Amino acid sequence: MDAPGPLYPTFDRMLPRDAKEALLGQRGGVVWMSGMSGSGKSTLAVRLEGELHGRGLLVKMLDGDNVRTGLNRNLGFSDADRAENIRRVAEVAKLFADCGVLVVASFITPHETLRTLAREIIGDRDLLEVYVKASFEACARRDPKGLYAKAAAGQVGNFTGRDSAFEEPLRPDLVLETESAEEEICTAQLLAAMTSHGLIPT
Repeated sequence: MDAPGPLYPTFDRMLPRDAKEALLGQRGGVVWMSGMSGSGKSTLAVRLEGELHGRGLLVKMLDGDNVRTGLNRNLGFSDADRAENIRRVAEVAKLFADCGVLVVASFITPHETLRTLAREIIGDRDLLEVYVKASFEACARRDPKGLYAKAAAGQVGNFTGRDSAFEEPLRPDLVLETESAEEEICTAQLLAAMTSHGLIPT
């Protein structure tokens, strides 16, 4: 692919972020949930989105499967495609955060290099990294999408946790133990962590 021609960014002439946050009456930021398929990421993301909306906050949910039906529909599950998937989503999340919107991102994000990539794009101040933790066995028992059964039958290749490794996050801001904690407790922990991180008011 040819390199792009000369670029002339207009960042210096755009409305500043604080003007948009003042308009919305909230601070932008990103809650990034990682974990294996079936760990409870999407369930908690939907619940958190509802809780934040109920508090009068503007929130956008970005989910792995949803994004692959549009923005990232041309990507597969190779290491290179996984990296591009996360790069694009992190850039989109950053755009929303810069407009004062709260983003709830739910992506497997199996490798520490991918989580580091997302953090570098979004920035420490705006990112709350959450590890939704459940064992492979627990996720396989739940199997809400039938993916574990398909993987066992050889119908899904490069499956995270089976064919492709899932690396536990090294320094997440929050760990949610979904094998032992109920949804209500995990949601309360999420809201408390967002408050501590300055993403929502006390």
